[in-house]
Amino acid sequence: MTPPSPENTPRLRPIPRFIFASRWLQLPLYLGLIAAQGVYVFHFWVELLHLLEAAFGNQTALQALITSIGYKEIGPTAALNETIIMLVVLALIDVVMISNLLIMVIVGGYETFVSRMDLEGHRDQPEWLSHVNASVLKVKLATAIIGISSIHLLKTFINAANYDEKVLIAQTAIHITFLLSAMAIAYTDRLMSRTQNEAH
Repeated sequence: MTPPSPENTPRLRPIPRFIFASRWLQLPLYLGLIAAQGVYVFHFWVELLHLLEAAFGNQTALQALITSIGYKEIGPTAALNETIIMLVVLALIDVVMISNLLIMVIVGGYETFVSRMDLEGHRDQPEWLSHVNASVLKVKLATAIIGISSIHLLKTFINAANYDEKVLIAQTAIHITFLLSAMAIAYTDRLMSRTQNEAH
C-alpha cells in the first residue's frame, strides 16, 4: 500500500493540527537521551582505561576500579585478580547493554511516536526497525531490561561477600519480577495480535 502523496493528504483543522504537532515536544527528550549516551561512552572508556592501567601495575587505577565496582578493599598493595577483572568486564557489558537500550528507545521511539526516518532501503537500517511499533518496542525494551538485570544480578553474586543477604534476596526478587512482567507483556501482545488477525 503506497502512502498518499502530499497533494492528496487531507488538511487537518487547526486544533487537530496543533495537537498532532505537539509530538515534536518529544524531540528534546530524545536529544537528551543522546547526550546521556555520550556520558555512557565516556564512562565506558574511563573504566576500560583504568582496567588497562591496572593490568600494567598502576595501583591508583586499581583502587579506582575497586571503588567503582564495590569490591572489598584489599589494601594499597593489592594485585589485579580474576574476580576484579570479571566484575569490571561485566560492568562494561552492562554499559553496552544500557547503550543498546538507549538506541532502541531513541530510534524506535522517534520512529513510532514523532516522525518517520525514511530508512527503508538504507544499508544500515536496523533489522528490528523494519517492523517496529509501540507493541513490539515494549517487548524489546522488556527483554533488554531483563538482560541488564541479569548482568547486575551476576555482578552481585560474584561479589556476594560484600552484600547483605537482604540485598541479594531483594535483587533476585526484582529480577524475577522483571521476568514475569516481560512474559506478561509478550503474552498480552500475542493475544492482541491474534485478535487483530481474527478481525481481518
